[in-house]
Amino acid sequence: MTLPNATTPKERSTKWLAAKGLRPTRQRLALAELLMGDGKHRHVTAESLFDASKDISETVSLATVYNTLRAFCDAGLMHEITVDGSKSYFDTNTSEHPHFFWEDTGELTDASTERMEITNLPSAPQDAEIASVDVVIRLRRT
Repeated sequence: MTLPNATTPKERSTKWLAAKGLRPTRQRLALAELLMGDGKHRHVTAESLFDASKDISETVSLATVYNTLRAFCDAGLMHEITVDGSKSYFDTNTSEHPHFFWEDTGELTDASTERMEITNLPSAPQDAEIASVDVVIRLRRT
């Protein structure tokens, strides 16, 4: 999904929600503006988005942030990437792409697909299909 062209952060966030038919509540709009207001893709955790929301006029609870991120994922506006089976990151770039996880900082960044090739996946069990393959490459600075 490409980011909507708009002139203001509020317009961009409203169009982002409308593209998937999500009702633009005050809290959804406030969080969408934090996520998409500048038109750039980003990776956030619920906690980092909650911390960022403290600087805006709309009050949102951590539970609201979690619920809103889940609604954005369910609508296809974001993807959830789980690292270590316990830490979830949310990515506004919904195209299929791998990620780097920086162990020293806990940051998740996009990795290039230029040379990546996924082959010879195991067959899905009967009555199932592979929905996606998430690739997270863990990095340690030398």
